Amino acid sequence: MPPGYGLGVASLLLIEDDLRIRTALTRALGERGHAVASEPTAMGGLQHAIDDPPDLVVLDLGLPDLDGTQLLRMLRSVSQVPVIVATARDDDRVVVEALDAGADDYVVKPFSADALDARIRAVLRRSSTDGAASTIEVGDLAVDLKGRTAVLGGRPLDLRPREFDLLAYLAARPNEVVSKRTLLAEVWQQPYGGADKTVDVHLSWLRRKLGESADEPQLLHTIRGVGVKLVGPPG
Repeated sequence: MPPGYGLGVASLLLIEDDLRIRTALTRALGERGHAVASEPTAMGGLQHAIDDPPDLVVLDLGLPDLDGTQLLRMLRSVSQVPVIVATARDDDRVVVEALDAGADDYVVKPFSADALDARIRAVLRRSSTDGAASTIEVGDLAVDLKGRTAVLGGRPLDLRPREFDLLAYLAARPNEVVSKRTLLAEVWQQPYGGADKTVDVHLSWLRRKLGESADEPQLLHTIRGVGVKLVGPPG
């Protein structure tokens, strides 16, 4: 189980082809209380994740046998293990592709071991099923926090991990306007400005899966210049 829950350490799988980085991160994360295994290739990492499922995967994108984004899609077809992408690629297109493929978070190289450890702990907290509440209902929407599933009008929603986190955060605060800065800090654990695009992209994805649009909202309402709120459907 993740550190910070009083139930032992987190098992991490580091998929990184650079021996120097792999060795340094394995040592640094181990010193911070994690049990770290590593693989230098995409297919080796996939097989490891299947045979010995970790609590979280740290994934480099520049792997020798397969692009990390392709590996992420393959991994998502068999597992919902949390994944943090660690990459030297910092353009928006790569970030969106990684999130679209199912990444829970991303960090751009170079980064400190402390920064990566903070991201790991934040993702593990969001992925924990130890919350006190079980199901949140807002109108026809039911969000099962422990099962990490959501149903709207009897129809299961196919949500990526971060989309679920975003919906759950808003559903827990019905009719409360939440700013994008707050969403970035609480859902993404990134308490700094300049990344509203990340929130906007996920809100757009979430709206589509709820079957609505920004122009014709039903559940997800944007309050221009203030933030966004989740309300029950009319009637």
